[in-house]
Amino acid sequence: MFSQPAYLFLLLLLIPMIGWYVWRMHNADASLRVSSTSSLRQYALPSWVRHVPFALRVAAVVLLSIALARPQLTNRWQSESTEGIDIMMALDISGTMLAEDLRPNRLEAAKNVGSDFILARPNDQIGLVVFAGESFTQCPLTVDHTALVNLFQAVEFGMIDDGTAIGLGLANCVNRMKDSKTKSKVIILLTDGSNNAGDIDPQTAAEIAKTFGIRVYAVGVGSYGQARVPVQTPMGMQYMMMDSQFDETTLKNIANTTGGAYFRATDNNSLKNIYEQIDQLEKTKLRVREYSKRIENFMPYLLAALMLLIAEILVRYFGLRTISN
Repeated sequence: MFSQPAYLFLLLLLIPMIGWYVWRMHNADASLRVSSTSSLRQYALPSWVRHVPFALRVAAVVLLSIALARPQLTNRWQSESTEGIDIMMALDISGTMLAEDLRPNRLEAAKNVGSDFILARPNDQIGLVVFAGESFTQCPLTVDHTALVNLFQAVEFGMIDDGTAIGLGLANCVNRMKDSKTKSKVIILLTDGSNNAGDIDPQTAAEIAKTFGIRVYAVGVGSYGQARVPVQTPMGMQYMMMDSQFDETTLKNIANTTGGAYFRATDNNSLKNIYEQIDQLEKTKLRVREYSKRIENFMPYLLAALMLLIAEILVRYFGLRTISN
């Protein structure tokens, strides 16, 4: 880096310098008549030696131009501190999550979009709780997002008894986050039903989450109208059309109580957009400090140019000798 780069244009002076030198050497016609050259051979030097002084002068001009341009060294460091967010994802895996109004069904769509969300947030600790008639932790808070995604994709209907224990799933998430020292704590609650199982009321769980400073983003999944749902019968798997209804009021109250937000996903695109909105709302805080100090570095070039000029004088007047009568 140069403080005064305009001085580098002085290097253009080399063009007329070299041109003049070539012209002068071309037109030089010095001669000396002698009867025999045998006595002069001891003084003979290679032809290129006579160009050494000029080469030293050219090098000196180059170094002097660089010195005048004031080359500088940059001493820089950057300190970066990242404050991640703790996120617990509470996923409903009840039988109605197999409804096919989302493709291929609600559960698989939630797993795919949720996995993308996890991989897009490398600085956060993220965990997973699943619930149906009961609830358990599929993965505690972790920064190993590859392992988390694998566990996320392994979730399937039938892992626990059927039902919809929203309050229990929410309380399980709170229990996993209550001792966290992270300033920002979030639960993403995704369900398509109404609370009909578990010993904890959803509103009670929301109040507990509020006490620990945890925001809840509630996502209700399901299209309007009816949806096709697979049902296991004595005759095998049968498909039935069922009304796509769930308790939106409770989900809205949970979100409002904790300072979060409520969203409804009616198809794959809207579910993806919801996660993108949450991603924007919960950006990781990043603090960066920069330090930059420039150090002048022209002196080595200036000294080198001076040494070359001295070397030119020594070579021209002491190194090379002129043979004359």
